[in-house]
Amino acid sequence: MRTFVLASLAVLGLSACGGGGGLHDLTTGTDGPDEFSVLPSAPLTIPENLSVLPTPTPGGTNPVDPNPVGEAIVALGGNPAAAVAGGIPASDAALVAHAGRNGVTANIRSLLATEDAAFRASAGRFGGFFGGDRYFKAYAGQALDAYAAQTQFRNLGIATPSAPPQ
Repeated sequence: MRTFVLASLAVLGLSACGGGGGLHDLTTGTDGPDEFSVLPSAPLTIPENLSVLPTPTPGGTNPVDPNPVGEAIVALGGNPAAAVAGGIPASDAALVAHAGRNGVTANIRSLLATEDAAFRASAGRFGGFFGGDRYFKAYAGQALDAYAAQTQFRNLGIATPSAPPQ
């Protein structure tokens, strides 16, 4: 009986080491292709009048390339021109001007990715040694308490939606 209990504890102890990280694993572990970057294109068509073909432009769009954002906008009854890059709708011009009033960093995405990787490396330096979810450990100091915020807003008289029980 004693051997059975010790063997069971050993199996349970080793099974706890498996984990895997799930969606919070910050590394992909593979160098394979991104299956979400491959989109099927529309079939090629030849217009009746070849003089109406557009002049090719480097970096321009191809008429047979899919445009999922534009197709979603059309399906919801919107203007597909709103999805074209490079133009800011008149309704958003004031918002964009206000957001960029102090200047805009051109490489903000790569800058934030580099800073975030450095932050996670310093915050979770010993997280990998003991295992567990490094994502929550790295950002624990920045987490917000939703119930405390809801109580604070309700005490100020601000209408808040209901929340699930704690």
